[in-house]
Amino acid sequence: MPEFTVTAIPAFTDNYIWLISSRGNHCAVVDPGDAGPVQKALAQSGMKLDYILLTHHHADHIGGTAELVRASGAKVFGPHDPRIPGQDRSYREGETVDLPRLNLRFDVIEIPGHTSSHIAFYGHTSLFCGDTLFSVGCGRLFEGTPAQMQVSLDKLAALPPATRVFCGHEYTLSNCDFALQVEPANKKLALRASQVEAARATGRITLPSELGEEIAVNPFLRTRQPAVVAAAKRRNPAAEPGESTLATIRAWKDSF
Repeated sequence: MPEFTVTAIPAFTDNYIWLISSRGNHCAVVDPGDAGPVQKALAQSGMKLDYILLTHHHADHIGGTAELVRASGAKVFGPHDPRIPGQDRSYREGETVDLPRLNLRFDVIEIPGHTSSHIAFYGHTSLFCGDTLFSVGCGRLFEGTPAQMQVSLDKLAALPPATRVFCGHEYTLSNCDFALQVEPANKKLALRASQVEAARATGRITLPSELGEEIAVNPFLRTRQPAVVAAAKRRNPAAEPGESTLATIRAWKDSF
C-alpha cells in the first residue's frame, strides 16, 4: 500500500479540511470550505496542491475551491451536482478517482441523505465521508430521506472494521452526549465518551475514528440493535428496526 499522510486543517468553528500528502511535496485536500487555512498549511509545509476532492455542495465544504484552483491549478473532483461549479470531473458510485501524482486511488461511494448528491472517497483503509457519517453521529437530513440515509450508512458500515473515518466536523463530544441518552448502558460508548472528553479538554482532535469502534458506539450505525430500537420506541411507539428507528433518533438529535 502506498505510504501517505493525512493532516487535519481546522477551518471555521468546527470544520476539518483533510490534507493528503504522498510522494514528496505533492498533496490533495478534501472539502476546502475556506482557502486561507489551506494556503497557510501549504506555505508552511512547502507542499504543492494537485487535487481537490469534494464530497457535497455545502459552502463550508467547497467555498475555498475556486481561490485554491486559481493559486495552484489543482484538479477538482466531486459528485455530479450543478451546485458545484468548476469541477474537472464528476464521479458516480463504482468509479475510481486516480491521483497519479500521489500514487493513490480512491473508490467513490454514493451516500445520499445529508444532501442528495453526497459521495465518499474510500481507499487505503481510509474513508473521507464529509457530513454523512460523523464520529458517534450522522449528518442532518437536509435533502435526503431516512431510508436513503439508512442505505448510505449500511454501505459505510460494510467497509472493513479497520477503516479510518475522516469526517467533516469536530462534533464528537456533543454526539457522545446524545448517544449516551440513547444507549446509557453501552460500556464501549461510555469509554469512548470519556476518551473524547479528555481529548477535547486538552485541545486534541477526536478524528480519525475507526469504523469498527463506530459500529460499537454510534447509534446511527446501530439502528437494528435492540437497545437503540427500544430507545426509539419510547419516543415513537411505531419505530421499527432500521430506517424508522433512524428517523426517530435523528429527529431526537435535531432537538437535543
